[in-house]
Amino acid sequence: MVGELIQLGASLVAILALAGLARWLALGDDVRITSEDHARSLAAEAVYGFSASDLALDRAGIGALLRDDQGRILLLRRHGAHFAGRLLDSHAFARLDRNFLTIGSGEKTFGHITLDLGDKAQVWASSLRHLES
Repeated sequence: MVGELIQLGASLVAILALAGLARWLALGDDVRITSEDHARSLAAEAVYGFSASDLALDRAGIGALLRDDQGRILLLRRHGAHFAGRLLDSHAFARLDRNFLTIGSGEKTFGHITLDLGDKAQVWASSLRHLES
């Protein structure tokens, strides 16, 4: 009986230690893009020298589309507790459904994301069609 209580106590201590470690490492955080400046900073981290001149943020903060002066378009999307970015090219996939734009980079491992861009969705869908031409 005493041995079982010691084992239970040790298990509880180990679980609490792992939970504390996960919290300290910020694992599982619900990260969001909070502002246009935040999106610009994430874009510069994703692609060295990328300076956005135009951007559209998802209303929930899970992704963004950014365009630079050279006409390159960068897709930012949440990847776990961080953000990943890809430059879109003619292989990009885009589907418009009212205010929602579903986008894929053409890279299987990056997947697709649906962004709620509001009124900007149609403008960005048109921009992505121009990449294909």
